[in-house]
Amino acid sequence: MQVWIGRNGERFGPYPDDEIRQWLRDGTCRPEELGWYEGMTDWRPLGELFPEDRPATPPGAAPPPPPREQPFMGVTESTVAPEYAGFWLRFGAWVIDYILITIPSTFIAMAMGFQHAITTLFTQMETNQSAAMSAYLEEVRPISYIVLLIGFAYYVFFEASKWQATPGKLACGIRVTDTAGQRLTMGRAAGRNLIRLANAVPFLSVLLPMVFYVTAAFSERKQGIHDMLAGTYVLTGRADARAAPAPRSGPTGSFDA
Repeated sequence: MQVWIGRNGERFGPYPDDEIRQWLRDGTCRPEELGWYEGMTDWRPLGELFPEDRPATPPGAAPPPPPREQPFMGVTESTVAPEYAGFWLRFGAWVIDYILITIPSTFIAMAMGFQHAITTLFTQMETNQSAAMSAYLEEVRPISYIVLLIGFAYYVFFEASKWQATPGKLACGIRVTDTAGQRLTMGRAAGRNLIRLANAVPFLSVLLPMVFYVTAAFSERKQGIHDMLAGTYVLTGRADARAAPAPRSGPTGSFDA
């Protein structure tokens, strides 16, 4: 695991966690200094990230001077709180994803006889509307299941991927994490989307997701109902949008990768 260190308003690293553990033990780094690694939503003290590693320097001893590296860009513990994605960002992502899912779903539906079902419906409506509708629903039921399965697999795959986002979310610059800011497991991503689709029926499959998103406009952490139940957040920023690594010159000299 590669960890960045925040010290005196500057950012240093990244360094392997075993080196930072050693620096904590020998007093090169202090437990109150901030640390961050990919997937975290906030900087936290090194003493919390590595609680088992304690400094061995005598009390009151001054730590070595900080290394010279790239600016920390003014990021402090009070300014790196996660920014939750609002309703309209999520709505825009949903629209993009809906279009992307609809394109292949339409071809599959046509191949499974959706056009025939529509034609038969209108033909039989002239004689027996009730029977025509029953026959239509029976014929499109397997098509509806396949379309829902496509959407489910689409969301689960992308939200549990290294991107932590569907193409629509990537386009809108947002991602999905668990409540610790980590990448979703396949199981959590599946649970999140099962909740979203649990009560979907053919004529509500477009509208139902919007019901789950409405609470994102009002809740403190902008969570939809499915986020609250699955323990997930939707945050601004892409998973791959992180600073490029700086040269590896560390607190005790130069280090090779």
